[in-house]
Amino acid sequence: MPSVRYPAVAGMFYEADPGRLVEQIKWSYLHPVGPGKLPEASGERRRLSVGYVAPHAGYIYSGPVAAHTYYSLAGEGAPETVIIAGPNHTGVGSLVSVMASGTWATPLGKVEIDEELASLIVSHSRYAEADERAHRYEHSVEVQIPFLQHIFDAGFRIVPIVIFTQLYEVAVDLAKAIHRAVEETGRDVVFIASTDFSHYVPYKEAYERDRLALEAIERLDAKALFRVVEEHDISMCGPGPTATLLELARLVGAREAETLKYATSGDTSGDKYSVVGYASVRVRLS
Repeated sequence: MPSVRYPAVAGMFYEADPGRLVEQIKWSYLHPVGPGKLPEASGERRRLSVGYVAPHAGYIYSGPVAAHTYYSLAGEGAPETVIIAGPNHTGVGSLVSVMASGTWATPLGKVEIDEELASLIVSHSRYAEADERAHRYEHSVEVQIPFLQHIFDAGFRIVPIVIFTQLYEVAVDLAKAIHRAVEETGRDVVFIASTDFSHYVPYKEAYERDRLALEAIERLDAKALFRVVEEHDISMCGPGPTATLLELARLVGAREAETLKYATSGDTSGDKYSVVGYASVRVRLS
């Protein structure tokens, strides 16, 4: 039987009870840092975006920023497949680990993996492997799924990817593999790059450093993103997934990205002494 990936961080990063989880997601939208209103999913699919950047911390910290991504995506309608790529925090698994079969469960139900697309991505990449190990306890992909379920119910599939080796050449390779797999299948996809930005730095410093990274992202410049992160010692945990999105955007002819929202854990929790930075970014198709 196909495997089921059960929640690893329900009850920690987000509510484990379905009703309370829905209320927590609504709280994220209505929070002063959030969009300020609840999303309405379009019944008509409009392919307007290559993908988004979204944070992956506990909802009480990053949920209001993540809500900007999903508010925007809701207006585009449900894609066939959402590719969600996040960094590997556990150190387990392959250089690039794709869960290529089975389903993912959250308190809001199960979501099927797009097995055909996942397998093609693996076959076209020099680094990606079909590997479930990296996904068992990793939160960076998991926390995106309840937001997707809330706006689209079960009307989509996913390809979960966890990236351990975050280098420019790996991002280029993975973007090319995704682009080729999507072209071969004709799949309608959206890519979610899951990342947080500066970690545990003073409030003002987070804003200053993360602005530099966001400027590179807005220019769709993956090389510059890696350079800025290294030169300015930005403790961004997901430059690899983000660079993959930027390289994919280049391959499909996208021209611009816009930061929908940037804030820190200090803006949501009130503690500004040592904060983590979060951003929601949209990459437009044209």
